[in-house]
Amino acid sequence: MYSQTAMTTSLLTYYEAIEKASADMLDAARAGNWDHVIKLEGACVLLISQLKNAAKASPMSTEESQLKSRIMQRILVNDAEIRHLAEPWMDDLDQMMGGKQTTLH
Repeated sequence: MYSQTAMTTSLLTYYEAIEKASADMLDAARAGNWDHVIKLEGACVLLISQLKNAAKASPMSTEESQLKSRIMQRILVNDAEIRHLAEPWMDDLDQMMGGKQTTLH
């Protein structure tokens, strides 16, 4: 059985892994590698699911909650920039899916 400290340390490890994946997604988005962004997004979904299951059994201390909040802020900043970078790509995808052809000059 895990101690309470080991459980919360494990929870912070999940948050850090999600932050790393979001930073990698941002790097891939900046490079225009949308296939890699999607792959990393799938990894994030899995990590978040694992985190939710682990979090049910383990409350965090005040200090750990503050660290979690700082990590979450960085993840949200990364996510906002990824969304901003994805807008033109999503518009192009919408046009292709809608049957509209893009004119190249």
